[in-house]
Amino acid sequence: MKKNNWWRGAVIYQIYPRSFLDTNGDGVGDLPGIVEKLDYIAGLGVDAIWISPFFKSPMADFGYDIADYRDVDPLFGTLADFDALLAKAHALGIKVMIDQVLSHCSVEHAWFKESRESRDNPKADWYVWADPKEDGTPPNNWMSLFGGVAWRWEPRREQYYLHNFLASQPDLNFHNPAVQDATLDNVKFWLDRGVDGLRLDAINFCFHDAQLRDNPPKPKEKRVGRGFSPDNPYAYQYHYYNNTQPENIGFLERLRALLDRYPDAGALGEISSEDSLATTAEYVTDQRLHMGYSFELLTDDGTAGYIRDTVERLEAAMVEGWPCWAISNHDVQRAVTRWGRGDASPALAAQLVALVCSLRGSVCLYQGEELGLPEADVPYEALQDPYGKTFWPNFKGRDGCRTPMPWHEGEQAGFSQGQPWLPIPAEHRAINVAAQDADPDSILNQVRRFLAWRRSQPALRLGRIRFLDAPEPVLAFVRETEGAAMLVVFNLSPQPVAWELPAGLSPHPVDSHGLPSGTLQDDTLALPARGVYYAVID
Repeated sequence: MKKNNWWRGAVIYQIYPRSFLDTNGDGVGDLPGIVEKLDYIAGLGVDAIWISPFFKSPMADFGYDIADYRDVDPLFGTLADFDALLAKAHALGIKVMIDQVLSHCSVEHAWFKESRESRDNPKADWYVWADPKEDGTPPNNWMSLFGGVAWRWEPRREQYYLHNFLASQPDLNFHNPAVQDATLDNVKFWLDRGVDGLRLDAINFCFHDAQLRDNPPKPKEKRVGRGFSPDNPYAYQYHYYNNTQPENIGFLERLRALLDRYPDAGALGEISSEDSLATTAEYVTDQRLHMGYSFELLTDDGTAGYIRDTVERLEAAMVEGWPCWAISNHDVQRAVTRWGRGDASPALAAQLVALVCSLRGSVCLYQGEELGLPEADVPYEALQDPYGKTFWPNFKGRDGCRTPMPWHEGEQAGFSQGQPWLPIPAEHRAINVAAQDADPDSILNQVRRFLAWRRSQPALRLGRIRFLDAPEPVLAFVRETEGAAMLVVFNLSPQPVAWELPAGLSPHPVDSHGLPSGTLQDDTLALPARGVYYAVID
């Protein structure tokens, strides 16, 4: 792969459009709202934006159930609005990535409406259809990630169809070459329009086991899910057959061949399998995806040992690929709440941004991370997420990380002139963008300074990574590239710690840009609570 690709070492800012800015007063964010705030995004110092789905959809899963891959849902605007967004972003030097949900669509999609009518129509084999067992039950034991069995009965065909997610999200049959062709043609539509990259949702779910073999049971002690509720029956199985099939490799190579026809376009795959790190290494190569990320750092474990082990395992497996890391997104509890365990302090919020931006690879920052937003506590009566409604009260779903951005302290926090689709909590209003913009020591301004500095550091953007032995809660590593090496150390606890540096290091500290910084006395590094230390080393 070329060494000058824009996505290498890029900071990608994820926008959840429903919750970014509403310009027409309907309580839901829209594409013109993103356009209005592109100057703010450019001021953060990020390289690209990733926009969650804005395509035509009945919104059963808030846009991840697509009814038309080539049109904008009126809730978000028009194709002309998207073109305006693309033009302004490019004028500001910001790359634009869009979400592509390829493995499944909506029951409202024209393809599915045709397919379900009979067993012999032109699109009869475009979805995963199967006959019932002799007793009328589903063809196998596969479970839906959103709860319950992964099969829904369709009386028109007297068959079941597969849905790995909601019952209103039927899985496409990628074993059919015509489905692959149509899918790639939809991707080409947006590449021709000028997008710079794709974020590929659930990309390892495109293929299923053609024999429809049962998934084997998982022992109770291993039912620890990443990105889903631990009481979800989905966790009761090893998912060997309903996703991550070997045939997916051939499709990824077809997708890469298409992308290679567009100068410097990049693809980022979301990967969640039984061994997500191994699958990421397999999928991210010169002939497949440009980047991949998984849920490994979207868990509750934010210890130094876990982070080191996760990164080192991927580094060992990924021979030629380029990783991407995220610690927050629209599917999981916000990082300051998840990893802070009651300490959602400004120092922690700023440190977490610095941490994820110091690992080898590219970075996805989720809207609101730059403000230190904690998880919102959304009451049951205000819940919108079908996932949360199903598993309440043990799991409250994803609404708590999807509440609208607080732009200022006025009515509806500057998000909308109408009633927001989710409530905006008081603690978010108190740390709004306008207030933090005016405070030079705010999390927002620390993030801005840090990202500007990171952009000037080739070791942090492009260098190799080598971890150093350190006791909890210290995470220490070296980033190095030709002619530049940097020591990076984090104290991941709310108490001060001291760490004796390994022999042979000659560190020369650099400005921490407002983050609580460690001090070196002889060979002992004293780190304040949530402290950081960056130093050039000889």
